Amino acid sequence: MGSNVVVFVSYLLLMGFVWLCEAHTFYVGGKDGWVLQPVDGLNRWAGEIRFQINDTVIFRYKKGEDSVLVVNKRDYYDCNKTNPIDNLTDGNSSLTLTRSGEFFFISGHADNCEKGQKLIIIVMSPQHSKPPTVIPPPPPPPSPSPTSSTPLSPAPAPAPAQTPDKSTAMAVHASVGTLWGSALLLAPLFMMSLG
Repeated sequence: MGSNVVVFVSYLLLMGFVWLCEAHTFYVGGKDGWVLQPVDGLNRWAGEIRFQINDTVIFRYKKGEDSVLVVNKRDYYDCNKTNPIDNLTDGNSSLTLTRSGEFFFISGHADNCEKGQKLIIIVMSPQHSKPPTVIPPPPPPPSPSPTSSTPLSPAPAPAPAQTPDKSTAMAVHASVGTLWGSALLLAPLFMMSLG
């Protein structure tokens, strides 16, 4: 019976780890989508998200009225539409971010790029994917005795607290359902093995 509990708990821990390591899906521009003037601005939207390798971005726009061009850095700043790396035109275009670094996107419609419809996404490298762990400062040294003449330096200030990342609100966490669905399906089997 004890080994069954260990197996079940191990499974739940493994599923939780898999969920934490999975990629996420983000809708470019949030609720506004890939439009000329989204409420928050496209680069502001992207700047609030910590993109990881294998995340997917989805561009939503009216098919036939706009498109998304994946371009190099120079073409991004020049709004050059003549030599895109990729041309997304179906109105619900998705792109998986397969490497770390910068990705550049511009609108393929008329002069929308010149009017500001462009986006830079920065994908974190694997070694920078998680915020650094805050290590608490060492405890202060004991108070000196009245006979001691050695001056003490002040203790270092504590590290600033890490603020949570706003990207989790936009991520689609389909694996949460998978995790809990699997647990609910396996729970009766586990209970039957106990009895």
